[in-house]
Amino acid sequence: MDFALTDEQQELKDLARRILLDHTGHDRLKEIEASPDRFDRDLWQKLAEANLLGTAAPEALGGLGLDLTELCLVCEQVGWTVPRIPALPVFAALLALSELAPEGAAARLVPDVVAGRSIVTAALDEADGVAPEHPATTARPDGADWILAGSKICVPYAAAADRILVSASTDDGAGGLFLVDPASDRVQLTPLEVSNLEPQYLVALDDLEVAADDVVAVGTDPDPVKWLADRAKTLVCAMSVGVADRALHMAADYTRERHQFDVPIGSFQAVHTRIADAYVDVTAMRLTTWQVMWRLSEGRDVSDELDIAKFWAADAAYRVTRAAIHLHGGIGVDVDYPLHRYYLWAKTLELTLGSAAPHLATIGERMAAAPA
Repeated sequence: MDFALTDEQQELKDLARRILLDHTGHDRLKEIEASPDRFDRDLWQKLAEANLLGTAAPEALGGLGLDLTELCLVCEQVGWTVPRIPALPVFAALLALSELAPEGAAARLVPDVVAGRSIVTAALDEADGVAPEHPATTARPDGADWILAGSKICVPYAAAADRILVSASTDDGAGGLFLVDPASDRVQLTPLEVSNLEPQYLVALDDLEVAADDVVAVGTDPDPVKWLADRAKTLVCAMSVGVADRALHMAADYTRERHQFDVPIGSFQAVHTRIADAYVDVTAMRLTTWQVMWRLSEGRDVSDELDIAKFWAADAAYRVTRAAIHLHGGIGVDVDYPLHRYYLWAKTLELTLGSAAPHLATIGERMAAAPA
């Protein structure tokens, strides 16, 4: 496994960071957070014009034709800047539409999403801690169509979406991905208050009929729900790396500039030891995430590696951002200070698609069941 970026990958990363930094100043983020829909549509269009929304979409459908590795690099930059855009759910939905959907459905939806003219968000999280690989939402066949029942929690930007990609389980144990119209009278959107102020919704489906044309994939080989959950979790890990890395840099910069007793506080042993611990955490997050995205790009199994990466992303991102707040002293607890935004994002991403505890439990169960 080569951890070095190619010239093309570095250029993509730099382009994404430049555009995102240009549109995510503290005042701009406060302005968007105070708006009714908390959606920076101007930035979204800038990313579309640079074709960054289509990073992993096929060239034939208007994308760049790159793979999960490059998409994770873009997600990391989104985490570095925490903009008010639906990057994570749209990227996840585009992966499924590009790779799993019938050719007609992909051609109908992907170009408009890549160009920023349409939004397809992903509804993958389950209530009560149910693993996203095993949706509690059900789908039953009705001739060529399907009937969906149940609810999905924490669906980002559902009210702004033209379609919602919903994961569900069928009676025979297979997984399925379906496109849902949020304007349907069989769909109820309930706004949720989440820690990072992202517009998220509880989406309730009341025996919603989904036409055959809106079925993305149903089956067991591969299971489309697990296929997408693996990749969506990887994107969450990449975004968590960006969040934690930016918080670490903010703490390092502050402790170099803040003086006490006529010396930088970063020269105190307790401070630079805490910074070093946070650096180790960020490095572990990045390495475990890179291992997963590389193995997925190579078509390899990630059963162990993904649980390890998601555990690190959930556990360490919170630890790093908390350390950064402590190192800032009194200013660190000011909710108007930019660092606070990264702490809230770390908490939200920690719980997205499963927190640290269930992933650690899965690792333990797998180790206990392995032969001595």
